[in-house]
Amino acid sequence: MNTQLVGRLALVTGGTRGIGAAIAARLLAQGASVTVMGTSLNGIAPKGCKYYAVDFTDRSATEKFAKAVGNWEVDILINNAGINKIGPFEQLKPKDFDAIQEVNVRAPFLLCRAVIPGMKRKNWGRIVNISSIWGKISAEFRGPYSASKFALDGMTAALAAEVAKYGILANCVAPGAIDTELTRTILGEKGIAGITQKIPIGRLGKPEEVAAFVAWLSGVDNTYISGQNIAIDGGFTRV
Repeated sequence: MNTQLVGRLALVTGGTRGIGAAIAARLLAQGASVTVMGTSLNGIAPKGCKYYAVDFTDRSATEKFAKAVGNWEVDILINNAGINKIGPFEQLKPKDFDAIQEVNVRAPFLLCRAVIPGMKRKNWGRIVNISSIWGKISAEFRGPYSASKFALDGMTAALAAEVAKYGILANCVAPGAIDTELTRTILGEKGIAGITQKIPIGRLGKPEEVAAFVAWLSGVDNTYISGQNIAIDGGFTRV
């Protein structure tokens, strides 16, 4: 594997498991210095990564963390942390809606804002916000989550238009059904069997498959892709 990211500092939120851990490991293997963030004080980062614990539903803690990140000179920001809760629209609680927006939209906003000045000084930066297929299409019972992921896409597009002239490329990646703990918790085995039948490739994706593309978008080989929301979904959203 190449080491094109030697000398680059990457921050991956939600980096202790699933897609985030796979991204952190991939960036580390390509030579980046990687810091991951999770919610648990006892969280375990991929080997070789630094770790910080922050609860993004806590506004004060999130703002304090973002202020600190602003002094780190981050080259690559991966906003992967996210939460979800599904249910009938009329049964969803406003507090759950608000928490999803705090974690999935407001925290990425604060972190993007924090890293941009340093990226501007270097005239180089890469931001990848992990969205979802439910931020490109939607389905029943996903109102708050889709709201957050559509918002993340819109924010990323606006950001990309603003900072491209400074050598900063910002994109969303929209994973489909990826074989992670969160997917299995939300869908259950019956739900997984049902959605797999609708995926042209005929299986769940792997976290490493998402990580490979995110790492490419974050590296020096990506020189002209910005402002996009690219699905990694086995063809699900195209049929």
